[in-house]
Amino acid sequence: MRILHLTPGTGTFHCGSCLRDHALIKALRVRGHDALMAPLYLPLVTDREFGTQELPVQIGGISLYLQQKFTWFHKLPKFVHNWLNKPERLRQAAKRMGMTSAKSLGEMTLGSLLGIEGRQWGEWKKLLEWIRGVGKFDVVSLSNSLLTGLAPAIEKELGIPVVCSLQGEDSFIDTLPDPYREQCWEAMKRNARSVRRFIAPSEFYARHMRQQLDATEGQIKVLFNGIDASSFTTASPDPNWPTIGYFARMIHGKGLTTLIDAYIALVKRGSVPRLKLLIGGAATPVDEKYIAEQKAKLKAAGCDARVEWRPNLDFKDKVHFFRDLTVFSVPATYGEAFGLYVIEAIASGVPIVEPHHGAFPELIGATGGGILCEPDHVESLANALESLLLDGERCDQLIKTGVANVRARFSATKMAEDFESILREALN
Repeated sequence: MRILHLTPGTGTFHCGSCLRDHALIKALRVRGHDALMAPLYLPLVTDREFGTQELPVQIGGISLYLQQKFTWFHKLPKFVHNWLNKPERLRQAAKRMGMTSAKSLGEMTLGSLLGIEGRQWGEWKKLLEWIRGVGKFDVVSLSNSLLTGLAPAIEKELGIPVVCSLQGEDSFIDTLPDPYREQCWEAMKRNARSVRRFIAPSEFYARHMRQQLDATEGQIKVLFNGIDASSFTTASPDPNWPTIGYFARMIHGKGLTTLIDAYIALVKRGSVPRLKLLIGGAATPVDEKYIAEQKAKLKAAGCDARVEWRPNLDFKDKVHFFRDLTVFSVPATYGEAFGLYVIEAIASGVPIVEPHHGAFPELIGATGGGILCEPDHVESLANALESLLLDGERCDQLIKTGVANVRARFSATKMAEDFESILREALN
């Protein structure tokens, strides 16, 4: 099959959705498909070199922003757009994303979802012209439902079926101010009629988005995200320095506040001597104030000496990060659609503790690589972490079971096989 996958880049930091898309397209190519991934908005940030078929950013975030403000912007000479779409310029713009107002985010999101009826269409139609010029694709795959404003035109004007992955978009849309939140959901419902199949990463998220999108019976299929598990080596933490690990964006919503509070509680209990906390993951300029507050809290509690912060690691350093861990937790405050970090930790031979909500019960049930705690509950998290830190035999069993199940059920190869099956069903 000839597959075009459209995915938003982040410009400056890793995100689970980008890493999943990267792994999927690589695995589809291995299976013999002509799979292209076209970045939108900002350049991609992936764990490894993507290969010679990686494409430049097709529609830049700066151009879309200016098109939203000035409907004549798309008529400017091509050299102006080329200048604005240079990777270094887009990355500079990405560093200022935290300065964007909630109102502007709402306008931009709605403008994209409105498709041909929105102010951004002068730019987006260039993407359709590019797709038409590249040649006939069997299917266009959208990385997430925030891109579904393209679906009606791709289906009608290009005659290409559209499939769309679901990757936790609701947590973003629900933070938009009124009236944008409601208008975005309504636009997504309309756009859903032009999507042949939605692909959710968990049963939890499939149920949630089936209702949100008013999807038809059988329109949403479940496909676990996958990774190249062989790339992660088995953890070998120093037994003299038991270590709790966190690897996600360094924000409150991912549960970092809860984890730090639980760590402070454990240090004060004294039941696990020389306990360390290792914090890794994406940190953007907009996160600096929050991170500084957490560092100050740790210092005030006298618990900062054995806490290490390792932001924005590359793939090699991320693998080493997991090797140093005894247990792992990203106790997100909201219902995660998946949580790629869970699979990466288990693949590395690290038992996990996650809150009992979202997709986490499914992932722990499918992998057998960890235990659950109460959501947003510092004491429950501390108790669960303590129970694993003090029970090496239990940890060994979780590790053995978890690694085997991740390799069998959460590989990039398995993800590509199941994705291919969904595509063939959708195209018949």
